[in-house]
Amino acid sequence: MTLANRPKTALAIACASALALVAPSHARADDDKGEGIKHVLLLSVDGMHEVDLQRYVKYHPTSAFARLITHGVHFTNAHSSRPSDSFPGLLAFMTGGSPLSHGVFYDDSYDRTLFAPNSNCQGKPGTETNFAENLDYDLTKLDGGGPAGSNHIDPAQLPMRKVGGKCEVVYPHQFLKTNTIMEVIHAAGKRTAWSDKHPAYEIISGPSGKGLDELYAPEINSTTVPGHPGADWTTDPSFTRAYDGLKVAAVINWIKGLDHTGTKKVGVPAIFGMNFQAVSVGEKVTADGYLDALATPSTQLELSLDFVDASLGQMLQALDDRHLTDSTLVIVGAKHGQSPIDVTKLHMLVGSTNPKLVAGQADVTDPVDLLTAAGVAVAQETADDVALIWLADQSQLSKAVAALESDSKNGNHARIEKIYAGERLEDQFGDPALGRTPDIIIQPIAGTIYSKSKAKIAEHGGFAEDDTHVLLVVSNPKLHGVVSDRVENKQVAPSILKALGLEPEQLEAVRGEEHTRGLPDLRLED
Repeated sequence: MTLANRPKTALAIACASALALVAPSHARADDDKGEGIKHVLLLSVDGMHEVDLQRYVKYHPTSAFARLITHGVHFTNAHSSRPSDSFPGLLAFMTGGSPLSHGVFYDDSYDRTLFAPNSNCQGKPGTETNFAENLDYDLTKLDGGGPAGSNHIDPAQLPMRKVGGKCEVVYPHQFLKTNTIMEVIHAAGKRTAWSDKHPAYEIISGPSGKGLDELYAPEINSTTVPGHPGADWTTDPSFTRAYDGLKVAAVINWIKGLDHTGTKKVGVPAIFGMNFQAVSVGEKVTADGYLDALATPSTQLELSLDFVDASLGQMLQALDDRHLTDSTLVIVGAKHGQSPIDVTKLHMLVGSTNPKLVAGQADVTDPVDLLTAAGVAVAQETADDVALIWLADQSQLSKAVAALESDSKNGNHARIEKIYAGERLEDQFGDPALGRTPDIIIQPIAGTIYSKSKAKIAEHGGFAEDDTHVLLVVSNPKLHGVVSDRVENKQVAPSILKALGLEPEQLEAVRGEEHTRGLPDLRLED
């Protein structure tokens, strides 16, 4: 979705004119004492669509977002990973690949080759692989708890595997099948740092476990909101803004050459950044969200967008203050969008009492119920506004697909738009027989959420436009332009390595079957 009839070049020119009065000069030498890009600041505004960016800049022409566009390349047709969940969403930026290569479909998925936590690898393999707040020692602690000096991940909550006849736990980074930009950059002797919402995001340190020099991961689901006992940071968008502020402070300390606490001098990382959660929460919670199909934000969502813009402004100012603007590439994108923008399109599972549902639109049947009624056993369903299904018996695939197709032709109670199975699924997502890929992926009609939640009016994970059409701006004083060709977030990874003078082919997903190309029109040379 874009603002109706708004020429993209006109948008860029308007921003440039407005910002000519406020953008600081970049004529001074920077502290890196050399030409070229020395640092990349990567930011994910989770949930933020391209339409949100265009709308915000239209009404805030002197904003930090507008400054980024004026001094950058604005990709107006950028798309997230599929599925559009946070884990594959971030891994697109970090690996240059999709689940076809890196093997991670969701933070909560399934693996037929692994064993359940605490099983000592006994019994039949096949287990849920949940890498989220469930891994923390203690959700009453902001850092996730655990022994001093630990990574805050309780090994008792991890899936297990057999290696050389021994049973061992599988940390998130060991679950990843391909390397990351963090590993490549760290191996080149450069510093890396990241901040995200769970300790489980150590996954981006890569299969070696050595890619991250510093991870700051305050637990967003911890019940540590000051003055609100029992509430976590996602309960209210105002809480989430305060939570994101903790990570913003960490990023500014990194810009200053300090560790995230601001107490130790470590040098400015070559790659660093964070994700913002405030916009995503503002879009999802039932009390807020969008006011109409044109993406007019509610008051709380507008405040969250303002907060992100102000935070970007603080970061840009910190770069200016340290004379790092010329040598830093600032990339602002989103792991995923959120669907639906138009709440009148929302359909939820039968029995939902969500107050924003239009009468009669609690009318959706869970696909698992259709399969169970057909005598098909399901090992796991992961469902938001997409359904990933792993069958208990893979020989029942044809029977399962027949049951789903029958429903779609006879009332379509599960509101199915497309079924991925067999060759169609294998070509895009990999072979389910290898243990990781779902047997069936269901993309429902846009607006459908396989949930009864009263707390949420939007979700992500699916392939719809509202899920996947996200903002993407790559900014530096040497850059300008608008690219309307379709690009994907996974193209960011090889672009980062190239900007830092490293070889994109060092990424396994780039040199493998995906052959990911860098983003077009990033001309950083004088």
